Amino acid sequence: MLAHAMSSTLKARGALAAASLLLAVPVHAQAPQSGAPPADAAAPAQAQPTITKPPELVQQVEAQYPSEALAQGLTASVKLIITIADDGSVAEVLPTEPVGNGFDEAAMAAVRQFRFSPAEVDGVPAAVQVEYVYHFTLSAPEPEEGASEAEAAQPKAVLTGQLISRGSRSRVPNATVRCGDDPDAPEVMSDEDGRFTLEVPAGVCEVRVVATGFQLYQTKEELRPNETTEVNFYLAPSGGGLETVIRSERPKKEVVRRTITREEAQKTPGSFGDPIRVIQSLPGVARAPFISGELLVRGSNPGQTATMMDGVEIPLLFHLLGGPSVVNAEFIDQLDFYPGGYGSQYGRAVGGIVEVGTRKGASDTLHGSVKVDLLDAGFFLESPITDGISVAAAARRSYIDTILPAVLPQTEGGTLSVVPRYWDYQVRVDFGAKRSTPNDEPEVTANGARSSGYIMAFGSDDQLRIVSTGPETERDLELDTRTNFHRVKGDWTYRKGNMWSVFTPFVGLDRSNIDFGLARQEGRTYTLGAREVLGIELSSMLTVRTGLDLVFEHESYDVAFPAPRGIEYVPFPGAEPVGQQLEEQIALSAFDGALFLEADLQLGRFTFTPGVRGNLQSVGNTRNLALDPRLWVRYTATSRTNLKGSVGLYSQPPETFRFITMPYGNPNLSYQRAFQSSLGVEHRFTDAFNVDVTGFFNRRFNNVVAPGQLVTNEGGGVFTQPYSNDGIGRAYGVEVMVKKERTSATDKWSGWLSYTFSRAEDGRAGPRPQGGGLFGGGGAVPDDSTYGLSPWDQTHILTLVASYVLGNGWELGGRFRYTSGRPMTPLAGGADVYDADRNRFNATFGPYFSARTGGFHQLDVRLDKSFQFQNWTLTAYLDVQNLYNAKNVEFVFNDYRFRREYEVPGIPILPVVGVKGSF
Repeated sequence: MLAHAMSSTLKARGALAAASLLLAVPVHAQAPQSGAPPADAAAPAQAQPTITKPPELVQQVEAQYPSEALAQGLTASVKLIITIADDGSVAEVLPTEPVGNGFDEAAMAAVRQFRFSPAEVDGVPAAVQVEYVYHFTLSAPEPEEGASEAEAAQPKAVLTGQLISRGSRSRVPNATVRCGDDPDAPEVMSDEDGRFTLEVPAGVCEVRVVATGFQLYQTKEELRPNETTEVNFYLAPSGGGLETVIRSERPKKEVVRRTITREEAQKTPGSFGDPIRVIQSLPGVARAPFISGELLVRGSNPGQTATMMDGVEIPLLFHLLGGPSVVNAEFIDQLDFYPGGYGSQYGRAVGGIVEVGTRKGASDTLHGSVKVDLLDAGFFLESPITDGISVAAAARRSYIDTILPAVLPQTEGGTLSVVPRYWDYQVRVDFGAKRSTPNDEPEVTANGARSSGYIMAFGSDDQLRIVSTGPETERDLELDTRTNFHRVKGDWTYRKGNMWSVFTPFVGLDRSNIDFGLARQEGRTYTLGAREVLGIELSSMLTVRTGLDLVFEHESYDVAFPAPRGIEYVPFPGAEPVGQQLEEQIALSAFDGALFLEADLQLGRFTFTPGVRGNLQSVGNTRNLALDPRLWVRYTATSRTNLKGSVGLYSQPPETFRFITMPYGNPNLSYQRAFQSSLGVEHRFTDAFNVDVTGFFNRRFNNVVAPGQLVTNEGGGVFTQPYSNDGIGRAYGVEVMVKKERTSATDKWSGWLSYTFSRAEDGRAGPRPQGGGLFGGGGAVPDDSTYGLSPWDQTHILTLVASYVLGNGWELGGRFRYTSGRPMTPLAGGADVYDADRNRFNATFGPYFSARTGGFHQLDVRLDKSFQFQNWTLTAYLDVQNLYNAKNVEFVFNDYRFRREYEVPGIPILPVVGVKGSF
């Protein structure tokens, strides 16, 4: 017993603090506002599964008070993570912060007998995970006669204030604030801005604040009679700050959709804090050469995976030479990666889809961050302007081109390096949404409709320059390459009843300048486009979506280059070729539009998503049509096991510049096509471990290749087209992903293992061109088989990522990668052959792609240390790429006489030190 005034009467009460999806996708515990549009109404990169019906406690069992704790008069609050199955039963109970004295065991035994009404996610019964706080308290005896009158006469005081997340100044909503631990003590919930007002008896208030994701906050406040005391309480986040969790496919419309949030990816080793780089560690993604930055997905070739930002396609995702992504890491809300089997809303790609979703500005107060490392520096700011209007902005600039000359060795002969210089920016203004509401919950208007939107501008600029040290090189080398793009887009979401609409217009400007030796090209592309998605929920079993996807482009080029081989003046032996300098001014306009229709149909344990996308391309006098039917199926075998499959056709228009007239282009090109299919299973063994296995088979046809077909003129002349639709290819394989997630604040480990076994092949369907130039390169003559190995084939791709929270702000992570070497055509040896007419040597190669470069293997390590202050957080990090300095082969080239092969190694050990301050 604590004192004579206390009795042994036991009162236990539980507080449902928060809910989150078992798949580790964060959602709100409360039901969404009436009429809120489903997640599909928003931009796909920002859509999240939504709890449409939270679980409700319908049967509570009182815990047995531990006898020893009762004898000592001890009380406790036990935080538990409860897994509620889709039938409302309690599947698993785990303590998050053990308190001892028998309280944990007693609370877990009682909670295992609880019954809940089943939760629903997107209208479907689903397993969820909730945090439950079980309070063990000792109650006072019944008040004596006259005590209530005395209590009423006791003077009152008001405690008011705001709950703020320590280290970030973010407001903490939906937290419980109470005075004392008595079960009848007054309490109140904080609002969406973290504010609370609590009327209590005057005197000492033992404040207790319970909030999901934060440590229990306790303090004492002296409250004077008839006065208001205003305070700010800074709550410490529970766990080790940011967690690394890979979220796999959303249970709708796509067989595989891997979603990565900004917080989850910034600490992945080898990424240098760039969330988009994490894509390179996911199943199905082959490793591209370190300077290319290409995404090679499921055996596809470069340029066949579309990259989008907030629903608008962008020309490149990474800065040149494999630099960081073109989006500031702090501006990324989440990243959706579709390796294949995506819905009809997506098009213009025969490989995969990558969509970057940006986040709107904060609705509570001003926040920001500044990051500086050895490669670049950037900032991010976000703030509310008025109620319902917020703004966010970010910018970044590199300086490696300035630092590198100072650290390059000044040895005899010197060095010659091509280095990038880049900058990027993003600005976004949101309006119409309530404060602290997600993007897909628009503002309710007077007629019961909802409306919200935003305007965003973003862009990127890249320039390559040559950095050299030591004496001047024997040959002057000039390089001036620059490319940039700018986009301005709008987004308007409207919802009324069961109907919703999302309209996205945009304009863009792309520019590219290339000046290399005698060749020069200046290009400009003006883009105007719009996207409209209209959906209606006809019943709980059927939802239909339709829409338009339109893009208009106008391209113009000023080019100057030497005449092609075969028409220049033949030089004397040993002299450089002398040819005519050709100059052209070219302009071309193109339109590509699509109409799509798809539906979600739920029949028992099956979910079907049939869809179709019709495509029209118009360039000059060329008209191309393509029809892409698609089907996605999911079967829920158990609450932990799902089977999934997809099949469909996909189309990608050739780049507009390829349609220019002969001899520079081919105006008769058509859509590139692909057939994609996949079949997989996902199973969650425990709350922490789950596995996903997916097999795929893709076949590509009508792909653009260069050079094109041999064509005979009416007069009898023969020439080779620059491009033609003779490319074919196929890829098949299996992807495996095993994930370990953090399930509580005391869980220190997280990470994943991904493995891909695949084979990628390419070929040509038409007559082979003369003089080499075969699809896949290499200059060798393949056999008569239709298919041969793709130059991008990698049979085995293995990645292991792990992160461990050391405590006290320290976190350590590592990433190991291994991939098979890329195919290559070896030299056959023998005497080199000199071509006197062209003043060069010709090579003798062995069988086509009969050898491979050495396998790639690399270990990256990252160490973070966070210093959390009251209003801001400082993070220092060391990110070491290629820790054991592996000599990986990136390229193989030959000497000018084709007698020897030289291997070009990749990046050696590269330590990057940086600091980041955020508030």
